[in-house]
Amino acid sequence: MSRSVGLAHIIRQDDGTSTGVWGIYTLQSAFQPIFAFKEGKLSVVAFEGLIRPFRDGEPQSPMNFFSTCPAADRLHIEALTRTLHLLNAGACLPREASIFVNFDPSVFTERTVADAALREMRLVLHEAGIDPRRVVCEVTEQRSASQEALHGFVAALRANGFRIAVDDYGADDSDINRVKELKPDIVKFDAYWITQLMESGAGFALLTTMVKNFEEQGIHTVFEGIEEGWQLELAEKSGASMVQGFVLARPELAPTSFGVFDKAGQAPVAAAVDTSAAAVATPSARPVKAFGRRVAT
Repeated sequence: MSRSVGLAHIIRQDDGTSTGVWGIYTLQSAFQPIFAFKEGKLSVVAFEGLIRPFRDGEPQSPMNFFSTCPAADRLHIEALTRTLHLLNAGACLPREASIFVNFDPSVFTERTVADAALREMRLVLHEAGIDPRRVVCEVTEQRSASQEALHGFVAALRANGFRIAVDDYGADDSDINRVKELKPDIVKFDAYWITQLMESGAGFALLTTMVKNFEEQGIHTVFEGIEEGWQLELAEKSGASMVQGFVLARPELAPTSFGVFDKAGQAPVAAAVDTSAAAVATPSARPVKAFGRRVAT
Protein backbone atom coordinates (compact mmCIF):
# COMPACT_ATOMS: atom_id res chain seq x y z
CA MET A 1 0.00 0.00 0.00
CA SER A 2 1.34 3.45 -0.88
CA ARG A 3 2.27 5.81 1.91
CA SER A 4 -0.53 8.27 2.70
CA VAL A 5 -0.20 12.05 2.31
CA GLY A 6 -0.54 12.51 6.06
CA LEU A 7 2.03 9.88 7.03
CA ALA A 8 4.51 11.24 4.48
CA HIS A 9 4.76 14.50 6.48
CA ILE A 10 5.09 12.85 9.91
CA ILE A 11 8.21 12.66 12.09
CA ARG A 12 8.23 10.15 14.96
CA GLN A 13 9.73 11.39 18.22
CA ASP A 14 11.71 9.41 20.81
CA ASP A 15 8.87 9.71 23.35
CA GLY A 16 6.48 7.88 21.01
CA THR A 17 4.59 10.94 19.83
CA SER A 18 4.57 12.38 16.33
CA THR A 19 5.02 15.85 14.86
CA GLY A 20 4.12 17.10 11.40
CA VAL A 21 6.06 19.23 8.96
CA TRP A 22 4.48 21.51 6.39
CA GLY A 23 6.78 23.98 4.68
CA ILE A 24 8.37 26.22 7.31
CA TYR A 25 5.98 25.02 10.02
CA THR A 26 6.26 22.26 12.58
CA LEU A 27 2.87 20.98 13.70
CA GLN A 28 2.04 19.42 17.06
CA SER A 29 -1.11 17.89 18.49
CA ALA A 30 -2.78 19.34 21.56
CA PHE A 31 -5.65 17.56 23.29
CA GLN A 32 -8.40 19.05 25.43
CA PRO A 33 -10.53 16.73 27.60
CA ILE A 34 -14.30 16.56 27.24
CA PHE A 35 -16.15 15.63 30.44
CA ALA A 36 -19.47 13.87 31.02
CA PHE A 37 -21.77 14.38 34.00
CA LYS A 38 -22.45 11.32 36.12
CA GLU A 39 -23.92 11.29 39.61
CA GLY A 40 -22.67 14.74 40.55
CA LYS A 41 -19.19 14.22 39.17
CA LEU A 42 -17.43 14.84 35.88
CA SER A 43 -15.46 12.08 34.23
CA VAL A 44 -13.30 12.41 31.13
CA VAL A 45 -14.90 10.56 28.22
CA ALA A 46 -13.23 12.14 25.19
CA PHE A 47 -10.48 14.41 23.90
CA GLU A 48 -10.57 16.93 21.06
CA GLY A 49 -7.52 17.13 18.83
CA LEU A 50 -6.29 20.68 18.21
CA ILE A 51 -3.40 21.68 15.95
CA ARG A 52 -0.56 23.83 17.28
CA PRO A 53 1.79 25.31 14.63
CA PHE A 54 5.37 26.41 15.38
CA ARG A 55 7.78 28.42 13.25
CA ASP A 56 11.47 28.48 14.20
CA GLY A 57 10.43 27.04 17.55
CA GLU A 58 7.94 29.84 18.27
CA PRO A 59 4.21 29.10 18.63
CA GLN A 60 1.96 30.55 15.92
CA SER A 61 -1.76 31.17 15.78
CA PRO A 62 -3.60 28.24 14.14
CA MET A 63 -5.78 30.78 12.35
CA ASN A 64 -2.72 32.50 10.89
CA PHE A 65 -1.24 29.17 9.83
CA PHE A 66 -4.36 28.08 7.97
CA SER A 67 -4.82 31.52 6.41
CA THR A 68 -1.32 31.37 4.87
CA CYS A 69 -1.91 27.94 3.31
CA PRO A 70 -2.99 27.97 -0.35
CA ALA A 71 -6.51 26.68 -0.97
CA ALA A 72 -5.06 23.92 -3.15
CA ASP A 73 -3.18 22.55 -0.11
CA ARG A 74 -6.14 22.54 2.27
CA LEU A 75 -7.16 18.95 1.62
CA HIS A 76 -3.61 17.67 2.26
CA ILE A 77 -3.25 19.78 5.41
CA GLU A 78 -6.57 18.44 6.69
CA ALA A 79 -5.26 14.90 6.16
CA LEU A 80 -2.00 15.75 7.93
CA THR A 81 -3.66 17.26 11.01
CA ARG A 82 -6.05 14.33 11.42
CA THR A 83 -3.20 11.86 10.95
CA LEU A 84 -1.18 13.67 13.60
CA HIS A 85 -4.03 13.65 16.13
CA LEU A 86 -4.87 9.99 15.59
CA LEU A 87 -1.27 8.80 15.86
CA ASN A 88 -0.75 10.82 19.03
CA ALA A 89 -4.06 9.66 20.47
CA GLY A 90 -2.98 6.08 19.94
CA ALA A 91 0.35 6.82 21.61
CA CYS A 92 -0.71 8.74 24.72
CA LEU A 93 -4.48 8.78 25.32
CA PRO A 94 -6.54 6.23 27.28
CA ARG A 95 -8.11 3.46 25.22
CA GLU A 96 -11.64 4.15 26.50
CA ALA A 97 -11.69 7.81 25.46
CA SER A 98 -13.34 9.01 22.26
CA ILE A 99 -11.33 11.24 19.93
CA PHE A 100 -12.88 14.28 18.23
CA VAL A 101 -11.29 15.31 14.91
CA ASN A 102 -12.39 18.04 12.50
CA PHE A 103 -13.55 17.81 8.91
CA ASP A 104 -14.07 20.82 6.65
CA PRO A 105 -16.98 19.84 4.37
CA SER A 106 -15.96 22.40 1.73
CA VAL A 107 -12.98 20.26 0.61
CA PHE A 108 -15.00 17.09 0.07
CA THR A 109 -16.82 18.08 -3.09
CA GLU A 110 -16.33 14.81 -4.97
CA ARG A 111 -16.91 11.18 -4.02
CA THR A 112 -13.41 10.20 -5.15
CA VAL A 113 -11.91 12.77 -2.76
CA ALA A 114 -14.00 11.46 0.12
CA ASP A 115 -13.12 7.84 -0.65
CA ALA A 116 -9.41 8.67 -0.70
CA ALA A 117 -9.69 10.47 2.66
CA LEU A 118 -11.43 7.48 4.22
CA ARG A 119 -8.86 5.02 2.88
CA GLU A 120 -6.16 7.16 4.46
CA MET A 121 -7.99 7.30 7.79
CA ARG A 122 -8.34 3.52 7.88
CA LEU A 123 -4.60 3.18 7.25
CA VAL A 124 -3.77 5.64 10.03
CA LEU A 125 -6.22 4.07 12.49
CA HIS A 126 -4.67 0.65 11.86
CA GLU A 127 -1.20 2.05 12.49
CA ALA A 128 -2.36 3.87 15.65
CA GLY A 129 -4.28 0.87 16.98
CA ILE A 130 -7.53 2.85 17.29
CA ASP A 131 -11.00 1.34 16.88
CA PRO A 132 -13.02 3.50 14.42
CA ARG A 133 -15.89 3.55 16.91
CA ARG A 134 -13.79 5.79 19.16
CA VAL A 135 -13.58 8.50 16.48
CA VAL A 136 -16.05 11.39 16.38
CA CYS A 137 -15.91 13.38 13.14
CA GLU A 138 -16.77 17.04 13.72
CA VAL A 139 -18.39 18.71 10.73
CA THR A 140 -17.18 22.30 11.00
CA GLU A 141 -19.12 25.43 10.17
CA GLN A 142 -17.82 25.80 6.61
CA ARG A 143 -20.48 24.97 4.07
CA SER A 144 -19.97 22.36 1.40
CA ALA A 145 -20.38 23.48 -2.21
CA SER A 146 -22.68 20.50 -2.69
CA GLN A 147 -25.16 19.38 -0.04
CA GLU A 148 -25.48 16.08 -1.87
CA ALA A 149 -21.71 15.56 -1.62
CA LEU A 150 -21.77 16.46 2.08
CA HIS A 151 -24.57 14.01 2.85
CA GLY A 152 -22.79 11.30 0.90
CA PHE A 153 -19.57 11.95 2.77
CA VAL A 154 -21.29 11.84 6.17
CA ALA A 155 -22.99 8.58 5.17
CA ALA A 156 -19.60 7.16 4.21
CA LEU A 157 -18.16 8.19 7.59
CA ARG A 158 -20.96 6.34 9.34
CA ALA A 159 -20.49 3.29 7.13
CA ASN A 160 -16.87 3.17 8.34
CA GLY A 161 -17.96 3.10 11.97
CA PHE A 162 -17.32 6.77 12.85
CA ARG A 163 -19.71 8.95 14.81
CA ILE A 164 -20.78 12.40 13.61
CA ALA A 165 -20.81 15.70 15.50
CA VAL A 166 -22.13 19.06 14.31
CA ASP A 167 -19.79 21.78 15.57
CA ASP A 168 -20.48 25.38 16.65
CA TYR A 169 -24.26 25.01 16.85
CA GLY A 170 -25.88 28.39 17.41
CA ALA A 171 -29.58 27.98 16.58
CA ASP A 172 -29.43 29.83 13.27
CA ASP A 173 -31.79 28.43 10.66
CA SER A 174 -28.79 26.97 8.84
CA ASP A 175 -27.63 25.20 12.00
CA ILE A 176 -31.07 23.75 12.70
CA ASN A 177 -31.35 22.50 9.12
CA ARG A 178 -27.86 21.03 9.30
CA VAL A 179 -28.86 18.94 12.33
CA LYS A 180 -32.09 17.81 10.66
CA GLU A 181 -30.27 16.80 7.50
CA LEU A 182 -27.17 15.17 8.97
CA LYS A 183 -28.82 13.53 12.00
CA PRO A 184 -25.61 13.66 14.05
CA ASP A 185 -24.79 11.64 17.13
CA ILE A 186 -23.54 14.76 18.94
CA VAL A 187 -24.17 18.52 18.75
CA LYS A 188 -21.51 20.88 20.12
CA PHE A 189 -23.03 24.18 21.21
CA ASP A 190 -21.18 27.38 20.32
CA ALA A 191 -19.44 28.82 23.38
CA TYR A 192 -20.40 32.47 22.83
CA TRP A 193 -24.03 31.60 22.12
CA ILE A 194 -24.56 29.46 25.22
CA THR A 195 -22.90 32.11 27.41
CA GLN A 196 -25.40 34.67 26.15
CA LEU A 197 -28.32 32.35 26.88
CA MET A 198 -27.06 31.58 30.37
CA GLU A 199 -27.13 35.25 31.31
CA SER A 200 -30.94 35.39 31.51
CA GLY A 201 -33.68 33.17 32.88
CA ALA A 202 -35.51 33.09 29.56
CA GLY A 203 -32.33 32.25 27.68
CA PHE A 204 -31.47 29.45 30.07
CA ALA A 205 -34.99 28.03 29.75
CA LEU A 206 -34.59 28.00 25.96
CA LEU A 207 -31.20 26.31 26.27
CA THR A 208 -32.63 23.63 28.55
CA THR A 209 -35.52 22.97 26.16
CA MET A 210 -33.15 22.58 23.21
CA VAL A 211 -30.93 20.16 25.12
CA LYS A 212 -33.99 18.12 26.09
CA ASN A 213 -35.24 18.03 22.49
CA PHE A 214 -31.89 16.80 21.23
CA GLU A 215 -31.62 14.15 23.93
CA GLU A 216 -35.11 12.89 23.06
CA GLN A 217 -33.84 12.39 19.50
CA GLY A 218 -30.87 10.40 20.77
CA ILE A 219 -28.45 13.28 20.13
CA HIS A 220 -25.92 14.00 22.88
CA THR A 221 -24.86 17.59 23.58
CA VAL A 222 -21.54 19.23 24.38
CA PHE A 223 -21.23 22.73 25.84
CA GLU A 224 -17.95 24.26 24.66
CA GLY A 225 -16.00 27.17 26.15
CA ILE A 226 -17.02 26.69 29.80
CA GLU A 227 -14.70 29.09 31.61
CA GLU A 228 -16.49 29.89 34.89
CA GLY A 229 -17.83 27.75 37.72
CA TRP A 230 -21.34 29.19 37.43
CA GLN A 231 -21.43 28.19 33.76
CA LEU A 232 -20.48 24.65 34.71
CA GLU A 233 -23.27 24.52 37.27
CA LEU A 234 -25.85 25.78 34.76
CA ALA A 235 -24.60 23.33 32.13
CA GLU A 236 -25.31 20.48 34.53
CA LYS A 237 -28.75 21.89 35.40
CA SER A 238 -29.62 22.24 31.71
CA GLY A 239 -29.13 18.50 31.19
CA ALA A 240 -26.14 18.83 28.84
CA SER A 241 -24.42 15.48 28.26
CA MET A 242 -20.86 16.80 28.19
CA VAL A 243 -18.80 19.93 28.82
CA GLN A 244 -15.47 21.27 27.64
CA GLY A 245 -13.58 24.37 28.70
CA PHE A 246 -10.75 26.07 30.57
CA VAL A 247 -12.49 25.84 33.96
CA LEU A 248 -11.88 22.09 33.77
CA ALA A 249 -8.78 21.64 31.62
CA ARG A 250 -6.80 23.55 29.02
CA PRO A 251 -5.39 21.87 25.92
CA GLU A 252 -1.99 20.25 26.37
CA LEU A 253 0.60 19.27 23.80
CA ALA A 254 1.15 15.55 23.32
CA PRO A 255 2.29 13.73 25.33
CA THR A 256 -0.16 15.21 27.84
CA SER A 257 0.08 15.08 31.62
CA PHE A 258 -3.59 14.22 32.07
CA GLY A 259 -3.77 11.58 34.78
CA VAL A 260 -7.34 10.51 34.21
CA PHE A 261 -6.66 6.97 33.05
CA ASP A 262 -3.56 4.90 32.58
CA LYS A 263 -2.95 3.15 29.27
CA ALA A 264 -4.70 0.02 30.54
CA GLY A 265 -7.85 2.05 31.09
CA GLN A 266 -7.73 2.02 34.89
CA ALA A 267 -8.95 5.19 36.58
CA PRO A 268 -6.67 6.63 39.30
CA VAL A 269 -7.78 8.87 42.13
CA ALA A 270 -7.94 12.07 40.02
CA ALA A 271 -10.36 10.63 37.47
CA ALA A 272 -13.34 12.80 38.35
CA VAL A 273 -14.17 16.34 39.37
CA ASP A 274 -16.77 17.05 42.04
CA THR A 275 -19.58 19.24 40.68
CA SER A 276 -21.90 19.12 43.67
CA ALA A 277 -23.47 22.35 44.87
CA ALA A 278 -20.80 22.71 47.55
CA ALA A 279 -17.94 22.36 45.12
CA VAL A 280 -19.09 24.30 42.06
CA ALA A 281 -18.20 27.98 42.09
CA THR A 282 -20.79 30.71 41.80
CA PRO A 283 -19.99 34.31 40.75
CA SER A 284 -19.33 35.19 44.40
CA ALA A 285 -17.52 32.00 45.40
CA ARG A 286 -13.99 30.73 44.92
CA PRO A 287 -13.22 29.21 41.48
CA VAL A 288 -14.13 25.59 40.80
CA LYS A 289 -11.31 23.07 41.14
CA ALA A 290 -9.51 22.82 37.81
CA PHE A 291 -8.45 19.54 36.26
CA GLY A 292 -5.08 19.12 34.62
CA ARG A 293 -2.05 21.32 34.11
CA ARG A 294 -2.62 24.94 33.12
CA VAL A 295 -0.53 25.80 30.09
CA ALA A 296 -0.55 28.57 27.52
CA THR A 297 -2.59 27.93 24.37
